[in-house]
Amino acid sequence: MLNQIKTLADQYHQEIVDIRRHIHQHPELSFKEYETSAFVQGKLSNWGIPFQNGVADTGIVGYIKGKNPDKKVVALRADMDALPILEENEVPYKSKNEGVMHACGHDAHTSSLLGASRILNELRDQFEGTVKLIFQPGEERLPGGASLMIKDGVLENPSPTNIIGQHVHPLLPCGTVAFNKGKVMASADELYITINGKGGHAAVPQLSVDPVMIAAQLLVSLQQIVSRFTDPFSPSVLTFGKVNTVGGATNIIPNQIKIIGTLRMMNEDWRKKVHAQLAQMVDLIPKSMGGTGVLDIKYGYPCLVNDEALVDRCRTAAEDYMGKENVWDMPKRMAAEDFAYFSQEVPGCFYRLGVANEARGITSRVHTPTFDIDEASLKTGMGLMAWLTVTELAM
Repeated sequence: MLNQIKTLADQYHQEIVDIRRHIHQHPELSFKEYETSAFVQGKLSNWGIPFQNGVADTGIVGYIKGKNPDKKVVALRADMDALPILEENEVPYKSKNEGVMHACGHDAHTSSLLGASRILNELRDQFEGTVKLIFQPGEERLPGGASLMIKDGVLENPSPTNIIGQHVHPLLPCGTVAFNKGKVMASADELYITINGKGGHAAVPQLSVDPVMIAAQLLVSLQQIVSRFTDPFSPSVLTFGKVNTVGGATNIIPNQIKIIGTLRMMNEDWRKKVHAQLAQMVDLIPKSMGGTGVLDIKYGYPCLVNDEALVDRCRTAAEDYMGKENVWDMPKRMAAEDFAYFSQEVPGCFYRLGVANEARGITSRVHTPTFDIDEASLKTGMGLMAWLTVTELAM
């Protein structure tokens, strides 16, 4: 079976490259993946793979039934949405939707899952159980397409025993993968702060309540949450990425300032405590300076927890497929992923797929306008996912 999968991955590689390039050229933002969804449905139909569409609107669930299909169910997941980034790569498959780009590799995820689907469908008479194919919208935007698909019943009828997902990683060379178990990615909350003061002429600040100075004091003070109010043995990040005045000029003190940021944590108990501390400081510090502060926390993705036993099995299977030297340890990351919602419901394994090629200059990080992948990684992406699936079904 292993050699058959490798042969089929090699046979279908160019077709999957072409699929990835089509998706890359036609990126769509979160929850607007209508053309991408239709394209995926077309491929599944051409290959004779039954599916259900309209799950969380643009999501798709496919089914590959082997012998004795009720014996065990393994789910595979790929996300389909792109980011609001203007692509700077000069490549034949450059984005045709200006200002929208697959800068996080979801085109590679979707095409790899399509490749794995084609391989598994061809081999379905050689394994027992059912493979559930989850093509998910909206990973990049709250509330996360995973949570919406779960609400729509994606993990029911039939319920998977476990779920496997992969994500491209530009710090890993093409031809390698990386695994880790336990908490591997952080929770992520969006923070929206409004500071209200009293505007006026900059030459007479004593007649105003300056929200700029309140914002400066507040931002510096809030950093103490990470350094003094959180568990020092549990990673946490508090970052503010945008500060806007409503009005204001060189000689005008504005009435209001808006600040947005993110809170990332690896400890759900401390996460709740930090929410309370944030609310208290946003309230009291502006009050102490004559203004008011309002905090809106948009509760985001939880920590992503990989099931230890499943990861151990997948890692061993990956070593059999790729060679032990090509299977690395994956460091924990403070980035977030809505795959975490799936892993809360069923045992999950979320691993990293190496896509870098330093010799060709393919080293840009995700969420940048020059991100790209070495497309040889797609052969690994589809082949390994197929191998992990048949290995799990055989357990």
